[in-house]
Amino acid sequence: MSIASASLTPLTSAWASNGASAVQRLPILVYHRFADTVSDSMTVRTSLFKAHLRLIERLNCHVIPLQDWVDFRCGKGNAIPERSVVLTADDGHRSQFEVMAPILAPYGWKMTLFIYPSAISNAKYAMTWAHVHEMTRSRQYALGSHTYWHPNLIRERGNMGLDDYRRFVTKQLTRSKDELQQRCGQPVSLLAWPFGLCDDDLMALAADCGYQAAFALGNRTATVNDALHAEPRYLMVDDFSEQRLEALLTSIFHVKAPA
Repeated sequence: MSIASASLTPLTSAWASNGASAVQRLPILVYHRFADTVSDSMTVRTSLFKAHLRLIERLNCHVIPLQDWVDFRCGKGNAIPERSVVLTADDGHRSQFEVMAPILAPYGWKMTLFIYPSAISNAKYAMTWAHVHEMTRSRQYALGSHTYWHPNLIRERGNMGLDDYRRFVTKQLTRSKDELQQRCGQPVSLLAWPFGLCDDDLMALAADCGYQAAFALGNRTATVNDALHAEPRYLMVDDFSEQRLEALLTSIFHVKAPA
């Protein structure tokens, strides 16, 4: 049985038990860096991030923890409310602590931070462990793994033999998971693939390493038909304007934006 088909067994029964007649569509948004001006392709202007949050509030969206969606997909949770949105942030960039967190705090909305630990307290662009601890202590943030040092796992396959490659991937997955759990004292069971890249072998290794679910990119909504270890997310870049996000969400939810 393939990873994709294996993932469908518990979630299909969960969906049916909740009496839903249509496939759930969940937009999962992923941010990276924040600044007043754009200096690279992954930076979102602070003003635009504020506009995104105001729009989500204006559309009466439910910002739910990512774990709620995973629990539902695994047959352990309740049905996801209409107009639900998930917020995530990758890499552990310092601006997530300095810029993003103060803006998000008044909303009280939950977010999952996917972090690669090798950068934390080491790279100038990254948060320190003190920053990570402060954010996770607030209970507004959950932690997920982004591997240990963010390699392109598909490209690395061509650089080594199969056994060495599997050992390399396993170490990237387990070392990140273990360090985040030890340093922050909360379980880590979710993974975001570096660069959004994965395949069937990587999905199987992630499951073997104890990850409940993993997330890629793809710029489409997550549904109950997606492989549990390759769920899509929308990449939020500065070109993803407030108007573009409004068009996306109103289309997904089949609603008109309030005047």
